[in-house]
Parts: sequence; C-alpha cells; structure tokens
Amino acid sequence: MLYIKNGLIYTMNEEIIENGSILVKNGKIAAVGKDLEVPSEAEVIDAGGRMITPGFIDSHCHLGLYEDSIGFEGSDGNEMVDPITPQLRGIDAINPMDITFKEGYQGGVTTAVTGPGSGNVIGGTFVALKTYGHRVDDMIIKEPIAMKVAFGENPKRVYNEQKKSPMTRMATASLLRETLFKAKTYMEKMENADPSKRPDYDMKMEALIPVLKKEIPLKAHAHRADDIFTALRIAKEFDVDITLDHCTDGHLIAEDLAKEGKPAIVGPTFGERSKYELKNKTFDTPRVLYEAGIKIAINTDSPVIPLEHLSLCAGLAHKAGLPMIEALKAITINAAEIVGIDDRVGSIEVGKDADIVIFDGNPIKDVDSKTYMTIIDGKIVYRR
Repeated sequence: MLYIKNGLIYTMNEEIIENGSILVKNGKIAAVGKDLEVPSEAEVIDAGGRMITPGFIDSHCHLGLYEDSIGFEGSDGNEMVDPITPQLRGIDAINPMDITFKEGYQGGVTTAVTGPGSGNVIGGTFVALKTYGHRVDDMIIKEPIAMKVAFGENPKRVYNEQKKSPMTRMATASLLRETLFKAKTYMEKMENADPSKRPDYDMKMEALIPVLKKEIPLKAHAHRADDIFTALRIAKEFDVDITLDHCTDGHLIAEDLAKEGKPAIVGPTFGERSKYELKNKTFDTPRVLYEAGIKIAINTDSPVIPLEHLSLCAGLAHKAGLPMIEALKAITINAAEIVGIDDRVGSIEVGKDADIVIFDGNPIKDVDSKTYMTIIDGKIVYRR
C-alpha cells in the first residue's frame, strides 16, 4: 500500500489537484484528492510539490522486437518473405529483458503498444503491455490490440527487392482487399451450423476475424496523404475500425480527416526525413490536427526514437503550438482511448491501474525535467 502526498496531480480527467494525495491498494488507485486518511500500514511518499501524472503511453512502437545493440540476431519485427502475415503475434518476439524497457519506465513510460514493423502489407498483431517485468505474459494489458497493416514505400521497397508483388501501391491495396475478402468469406463459412460445411482451419484467416468483428482495429502505417486516404477507403469498404498511425501528411488534409472522425497517432517526428514520404514531416502536425477537432496521440516508433523520449516528442509538439495539456493528453488519456485501454490506464482515477510518475519539473515544458519516481501496478519500479 502506498500513500503519495503533497503532489501537483494532473489526473487527466479535467482536474488538476494542488497539494493532492493518492492512495494505492493492491496495485490499483483507491483514492485521489486532498486530505485523504493515511492508513497506518501505507508507505508514505512525500512528492514535495512535484508534478504527478499518469504513466505515459506510447501508442505505436516496436519495443522489444528490435533489441538494443544487437543487429540481425535481435531484429524480429518483420517476416519479410510473405507480404500477408496476419497470423504473426508480436508477443512471440518481444524480449522484455532488453534495456530499452528499463530506459522507458525510467523516462516515465509505463505502457507500450508494440508489435510488428511495416515491411509487410499485413504484419501481424500488436499488444499493449506494461514496461516493467521479465515475462511478457504477465505484462499484458490487452492482446491482441490491433492488426498491423502498411501502405506506401515500405512494402513496395521490400518486395521490389525480391521481384515479387507488391511492387506498387495498387498491389498493396489489392492484396489487402483480397485478404480481407477471403477472411470475410471464411468467417461466414465457419459460422455455418453444419460442421461438415465449414472450411479447414486457416490460421491467417482466423487472425483477421477479430478485425472483421470490430473487436480490434487495423493499425495503419500511412505517412503520405494518398496512402492515408487509401487506408480509409479500404476500411470503409469492409466496415472495419482503423487508426491512422504516423499520419505525417495529416496537417495537409486535416479538414478531410476531421470529416472521417478517425483518430491519429502522430510520429515519429523527431529526426531526419529518411525517405521521400516523410518530406512534409513537421511538429506542426499535432497542433493542426487538434485544431481540426481530431483526437491525437504522439508516438516514438521506438527504436526510431528511444522510448524514454516520448515526453520530449510531446514537448516539441507543444513548442510548435499544441497546448501543454493537449500534449500531455497525447501521451496519456488520448493514447489510452485511441487504442482502447482507457479502462485500465491513461488517467489517475479510482479503480484504474496504479501507474503513476512523479517528476521534478514539467516534462512537457522543460527538457531538463527528470523522473523522480515511477510506479507501475502499485509497485515502485524506479526511484531516483
């Protein structure tokens, strides 16, 4: 049991509590407010006026699938021999003992949504998990949480080198459509009351049934405006949910995206423009999308940007005009809501997981701010 007192608490449910307290029991938030009763058995943590936030959430990364300082031996993000691999599960490639997990929670990131890369048209499933632990099975918040699909340059480049389809954007879209149609037909046949009329088990098709039933969304890697529109077009054709991940050209088509009503996960924005489809990359994008009424999250795409610098990315978006509180939402409650785990994380509210971070300063406004303490599931995992 923990009792945190004297904190400037950003609950992320529209309330900021000065000199506030948080009571943690059994890994959950039991009470939030002022002048709470202190249980005699609680460990008391005096925040000393420091800023307290929910643990940060990276809503799109590849944490644990590309291990630090290894190369090929630790590179498990893309099975680039078949452009259609929905049966792959990110959890089977994640190494939570990689140092990037520790660096992440030391930087205040307590949840990562991680999974396959963008080499294939359909790459496999993502998982939402805590950043502290040594066994993936015990760290999971939700799995599967999304099905990764990719548009634009990446599938083209990968399969052009192999002289096989898809070598064009047309083929990428066609392969995705064909696979979704086959999965829909398979699902309908599997629901036949007569077992003799059901098809043989197909792992690829089975993996797509949760998408077709809207239990999980397509997680669409799409940077360029035309690729974003293609992703939306196909989602409409098959009546499936979708999130627009990266959304690099989003600021150029903000009015169109606002009409679509889909959320955007923006990033990685820090760093070089390493390929043509990133030529319009700017930290203005989150602000423009926010001003258009679009719910946004900000991501690192770790290891592209190290996970611990998620707050830096949000801070640079704030520097470009995104209001501070909106930048903080983009890595807490907005991120949780977009990926569908806001019942567990994303805000400091009674009943939610006790994922709490105490900072020396404001990590959105001040790059010199340091993490004072990180708590995950009610356990102090880092204390400076």
